[in-house]
Amino acid sequence: MNVKPSAATPKTVPDDQLLDQALRPRTFGEYIGQEKVKANLKVMIGAAKKRNEPIEHLLLHGPSGLGKTTLSYLIAKELGTNIRVTSGTALEKAGDVGSILTGLADGDVLFIDEVHRLNKNVEEVIYPAMENFNLDIIIGKGNAAKTLQIDLPRFTLVAATTKISLLSAPFRSRFGVSFRLDFYTQEEIEQIVLRSAALLGVTVEPAAVATIARSSRFTPRVANRLLKRVRDFAQMKGTGSITADMAQKGLKMLEIDEKGLEETDRKILLTIAEKFNGGPVGLKTIAAAISEEEATIEDVYEPYLMQLGLLARTPKGRVVTPFGYKHLDLTPPNNTLF
Repeated sequence: MNVKPSAATPKTVPDDQLLDQALRPRTFGEYIGQEKVKANLKVMIGAAKKRNEPIEHLLLHGPSGLGKTTLSYLIAKELGTNIRVTSGTALEKAGDVGSILTGLADGDVLFIDEVHRLNKNVEEVIYPAMENFNLDIIIGKGNAAKTLQIDLPRFTLVAATTKISLLSAPFRSRFGVSFRLDFYTQEEIEQIVLRSAALLGVTVEPAAVATIARSSRFTPRVANRLLKRVRDFAQMKGTGSITADMAQKGLKMLEIDEKGLEETDRKILLTIAEKFNGGPVGLKTIAAAISEEEATIEDVYEPYLMQLGLLARTPKGRVVTPFGYKHLDLTPPNNTLF
């Protein structure tokens, strides 16, 4: 089955990855948005540096693309230490964690992305490392088994997750502080688009900035991807400068509307509205009707549709709201729940 590329779940190619790194903020001053989180981090980092200690373990959670990885790099830079980056899926065995932890130096930052995907055995190895900076290794089996304890450097674990509810309570309690990253405002996304355009050497009209920002799903990663795709369109179809008209045509070619909805978003709303009389309808039914995975619908598409007020979750299932019908240019049925 052919899968159409999505702005909500973008697939990067090597050139895009290099550009993403180039566009990544290098200081807290360049990092736009998340002001409360930044303010708290600056206080924590400043106090820790005065005490000459590592900061407490941090848990960053929220939807993907909001800057959790970027924050981890900035934290390490502000502390003046090295950062080691890995993911929950990459740490399959206790030995994987041990090799990483023993390779750290005092004050280093270990960043684990998608930490909710750690298996329980690995998670239990991390507990004493977080609390006491010790690593317990079991040698042998059965009655002959012995426990060897290795002292670890005083490191800081920065973990990121899009599904904090999947973390066990004992694991969550071992983090000194937890920050939730929220979706960005229109104004913040416009600032990000302007900064990225300057770094890319692209001329972009103010009206085009607003158009791209409105279609970015309030997410910096999506905004940068759309900017790059619209830039490609402007270079091929125009003079290279991104005008409002070029931005609209480029987004139309990507089948992304003025609210950032793409084909799958509209397909979800239309399926509920037309095939199931507006709902309520269960997630399994929607997934089967549009040939999409339940997890993808629930984690990628639904949060944004709900944030816009186009879709609602009820105890009986999903329903299209009056705003959803208005966006689809449809008349809501008489039996609507709203």
